[in-house]
Amino acid sequence: MTLSFVLFLFLAHLGLGIVFSLLLVDKTAGVKFFRFNAGFAAVLLLAAMAMRPDVVALGSERHGLALLLLVVATGAILIYWVTIGRVLAWLRPLWLWLAVCSGALALISQAVAAAPSDGLLVIALTIASFVSSVALLGGTSTAMILGHWYLVLPSMDVSLLQAIVRFHIGSTALRILVVGLAVWWAIEVIEIPGGSFNGYIFSIDGVFFWQRVLFGLLGPVVLAYMTWETAKIQSTQSATGILYVDFFTVIVGEVLAKYLLVATTVPL
Repeated sequence: MTLSFVLFLFLAHLGLGIVFSLLLVDKTAGVKFFRFNAGFAAVLLLAAMAMRPDVVALGSERHGLALLLLVVATGAILIYWVTIGRVLAWLRPLWLWLAVCSGALALISQAVAAAPSDGLLVIALTIASFVSSVALLGGTSTAMILGHWYLVLPSMDVSLLQAIVRFHIGSTALRILVVGLAVWWAIEVIEIPGGSFNGYIFSIDGVFFWQRVLFGLLGPVVLAYMTWETAKIQSTQSATGILYVDFFTVIVGEVLAKYLLVATTVPL
């Protein structure tokens, strides 16, 4: 795997996360909210496929199925975007669910293909890492955009923001659990290229691991709590400002997580 694989995984996971998170938002957010997010997700998925490394190809034995399913998910979310508030709007839920189901299968297939070995534990950890990454990325992005949407629809019930923030808190907790299990597994069980994982994280190269922990895990914990407290008092503008910073820290953390997967074969 190469560094281009890092960008491919990040863009694909952010795009899929936004697709999945659309199921969490009530339709009272308005047609334009769903249209904007669907278009954003489609652009990210198209960019991911355009920038994919050579190893990720339709004819590839390991990555071919994952890429094919990702193409189906991208096509479905594009059609969903086209039909929102326009022609054949009654088919909109079908296209969204097709995007969600094919995207979920693509994510699992992608994790199996990207797993550093064929052991069941390694594959399970990689799947858990990818799923939790998608949940964290998608939940944070959608929460940030939904918070901003209160400027568009000031009458929108604050419970919508509170619900997506609760999901964000849960996805952050899940991500910490999965990363904790991966670190334990890496220290106790495997040898990474160049030596032990324990030696890696306490070497000069280990700065990437600690940045991943600081920005991608500890940062979102603090910021998600602050967002929840401001959402409880219905201060949507303050919550949105915090979510902008939160989204930035999550992006940094998840890009580093993909880099560490390539560099150390540990699904962080």
